[in-house]
Amino acid sequence: MNDLRPDAKPDPRFDAVSDPDSDLDSHSGVPADGAEDAGPDVAGLPGGARAALEAVLMVIDEPATATALAAGLNLTVDVVESLLAELQREYNGYTVNAPDADVVSQTSSNAGNTDGNNAAPRGFELRNIAGGWRIYSRAEFAEIVGGFVLEGQTARLTQAALETLAVIAYRQPVSRARVSAIRGVNVDSVVRTLTQRGLIEDSGTDPESGAILYRTTSYFLERMGIGSVAELPQLSPHLPGLEGIEEFYDAGTM
Repeated sequence: MNDLRPDAKPDPRFDAVSDPDSDLDSHSGVPADGAEDAGPDVAGLPGGARAALEAVLMVIDEPATATALAAGLNLTVDVVESLLAELQREYNGYTVNAPDADVVSQTSSNAGNTDGNNAAPRGFELRNIAGGWRIYSRAEFAEIVGGFVLEGQTARLTQAALETLAVIAYRQPVSRARVSAIRGVNVDSVVRTLTQRGLIEDSGTDPESGAILYRTTSYFLERMGIGSVAELPQLSPHLPGLEGIEEFYDAGTM
């Protein structure tokens, strides 16, 4: 988005294309007239490409990749990625053209506002989760939002379901029998519940036993707010030390 200040330099991404042979109109990142696969002309909408992207992010039900967003809006992937970064930065409380968060400007003569580089953060944020982008309410407001969204619902998982989900998340792909052995109880009904909730899915069969293997889904990553299972918290800090293990043995719990 171009800065509207009189002394500001125009954003080169939105300047007109000077090369008549170019296939793109850099004003919006939209294929130029005559280009193949012409789609919606988002440049002519109020707010242009940036507002169009924001509108789509407001209504999607699951994270969308920059490539998918670019295809739907008839923009280039580079333009979409740049706009996503701008929106993410703005929602986090920084002006679109502000420097990086760790770089604090000593002067504000050209800042255009009395607050310097910072602006008030929104109640929502733009996250890259499970390989895609989506707008979420901020974690700080989870209790407030939950009071509206979860009122009258019984969407919480039981302790047994949470424990089973944790085993699958950290040991995936894993069979139902293996999960049962780790937990020491039958997990058939719990696995069915987790599958119905869309948190786990079939990931093939064990080559030796032929048992069905389970893994977590992209919906699980979305609910956890992480991009991959590699971002799950490490278990080692929560494991008992040698003394603790001896106590377990002495108590006959292992």
